[in-house]
Amino acid sequence: MEIADFIAEGAAAISPLEGEIAGAFVITAETAADIVAREALLDRAMGLSRRKKTSEKLRRGRRPSEGLTFVARDASGAVTGTVRLWDVVLGEGGRAALLLGPLAVDPTIKNAGIGSALMRHAVTEAARLGHAAILLVGDAPYYERFGFSAEKTGSLAMPGPYERHRLLALELVEGALAGAQGTLKAAGRKLKTQRLPLAA
Repeated sequence: MEIADFIAEGAAAISPLEGEIAGAFVITAETAADIVAREALLDRAMGLSRRKKTSEKLRRGRRPSEGLTFVARDASGAVTGTVRLWDVVLGEGGRAALLLGPLAVDPTIKNAGIGSALMRHAVTEAARLGHAAILLVGDAPYYERFGFSAEKTGSLAMPGPYERHRLLALELVEGALAGAQGTLKAAGRKLKTQRLPLAA
């Protein structure tokens, strides 16, 4: 699927402009004030074992890609969905790409279109910011609707246990993943660690 076709197809679902209302929710950039609510939502939706997933190795100690952290809010402003994208490189000294995830929606809200709207918004913004490709680990039947497939990931690998058929990719620039090979490596900005004051 060409990215231009994807954007046109998704336009009816949600505008690429941040803050555009889609149904009974709105998608905005995540703020520091959303962190506690986001983490609680992820625990409810994915369980505490989410922190042991291989994808987490590529996120731990890193900041998400600049401008690519989003939440969905209901009419009261409560966080009902989340998606973030992370900078990675494909293999040693390889080309740059994004890793999407986790994508999660409040499990008490079903079939409201929040997950789809977050996906379309995230992909559209990643393309607008000039990124060439997005990878994720997830269920192909769900993510195929957004243009993701395992077609270009056969020579790529995650840095730990994973199901190969669930490593999916979407080229935002045609040919961006041609010949790509190797293990994904974290490339995002590192989180600053706070130094504890030394005892006198």
